[in-house]
Amino acid sequence: MAAATPTPTLVLVPEWGAGHLMSMLESCKRILLCGGGRAFSITLLVMRPPTAEATSQVEEHVRREAASGLDIRFHRLPAVDLPSDAAGVEEFIARYIQLHAPHVRDAVAGMSCPVAALVLDLFAAPMVDVARELRVPSYVFMSSTGAMLALMLHLPVLHHVVTVEFDEVEDGEVHVPGLPPIPPESMPCPVVDKKSPNYTWFVRLGDSFMDATGIIANTADGLEPGPLAAVADGRAVPGRPAPPVYPVGPVLSLGSSKKDSPEPPHQCVAWLDAQPPASVVFLCFGSMGWFEPAQVAEITAALERCGHRFLWVLRGPPSSQSGAGAPDGSEHPTDADLDELLPEGFLRRTEGKGLVWPTWAPQKEILAHPAVGGFVTHGGWNSVLESLWHGIPMAPWPLYAEQHLNAFELVADMGVAVPLKVDRRRGNFVEAAELERAVRCLMGEEGRTAREKAAGMRDVCRKAVDKGGSSDAALQRLSEALHHGAVAPTI
Repeated sequence: MAAATPTPTLVLVPEWGAGHLMSMLESCKRILLCGGGRAFSITLLVMRPPTAEATSQVEEHVRREAASGLDIRFHRLPAVDLPSDAAGVEEFIARYIQLHAPHVRDAVAGMSCPVAALVLDLFAAPMVDVARELRVPSYVFMSSTGAMLALMLHLPVLHHVVTVEFDEVEDGEVHVPGLPPIPPESMPCPVVDKKSPNYTWFVRLGDSFMDATGIIANTADGLEPGPLAAVADGRAVPGRPAPPVYPVGPVLSLGSSKKDSPEPPHQCVAWLDAQPPASVVFLCFGSMGWFEPAQVAEITAALERCGHRFLWVLRGPPSSQSGAGAPDGSEHPTDADLDELLPEGFLRRTEGKGLVWPTWAPQKEILAHPAVGGFVTHGGWNSVLESLWHGIPMAPWPLYAEQHLNAFELVADMGVAVPLKVDRRRGNFVEAAELERAVRCLMGEEGRTAREKAAGMRDVCRKAVDKGGSSDAALQRLSEALHHGAVAPTI
């Protein structure tokens, strides 16, 4: 009797942040579960994150996934030294991940089963060289937008074509195939200064993307047809075909409905239960979003004057114990002291109409609630996808990373958001009058178009991942490619 063929494994190399790690893992779990009986396993290579808080969060993810019952294995890589001279966050992350390349190589070379592919976080893209050496396929996982993918692929071209800083271009616009002309102030934070190591790394990452076997993207054809078509048509890098892109999103870990749960609803959800449909503007700024007191004062003034019902997740500044000054930029906020941060009498004056929540809140449950009519968000891609999944229009307030480009795309390309003017020179500061205007627009008659387009995107998202949808089809193509490419690593 012939021995059973070992199950091929997908070897994942994620960045440790939840928005990267969980997005990649959820996408690959879909690959594991699809494929009509063609089984995969997942082997996640776990780097030791550079901070204790991030380590604790990763270990919590590992414990939860280990108990999921799926064929997911965890291989902890040996520790490496932290880069001591990194000039910026993105440079630090890319260099720290690259220091793990020899350990990734050893781990993959020692696999006792066929390797379907090495799946690399965008910051780990230079490890396509490791995959090439071991003669295994490599896939870059793009946890951000199709627009950011088009820009990263095109950035090495722009580097040679645009010889000045982007804010010095002659016509005041940056041209990326598949996107409307981008104002320089909407370019992602890592590329605004060409003299910075962050920019140099992003040019290198864009080059590395082109050497991968394929690119897995957490988006959908119907969400971002322009940039995805530009990549597929070869316009992103003229004269050099890009690897095939598999848009398998939106990939969201939405969990099961809690309507029948014996547990009482979260206090934020219970408060929303008492509000009229589509009457509440929700303000939440991600796992690293917090504001200085001067900005908090502007937000309170805007919310009082606009008069709309609101649910505001307000976090306090990081403490030295919780990661302030962390080398990877993961300065996680603390629970807010509302008495200290909010103007005297604000809570009393807005009682019944507003709720300020000072700690973690269940964003996905809140966005799913019928009382929520608009979302003021930092514009991280996972938050955007959650909002679009529920058809909620946005007012994007970008804070870091690629969020300024996300905000531009949401307003100028998708039309699912109303603009909010942020002053990048003042740390993305927003005046009270501007936030008041944006909230009135978002929740009022002026925001009708954004609401209609967001509702349309809700249908696009759900149809894409349904059986026979565009993302389901991309997942099937990807599964087929992975099965054909699975090999035993060779040196």
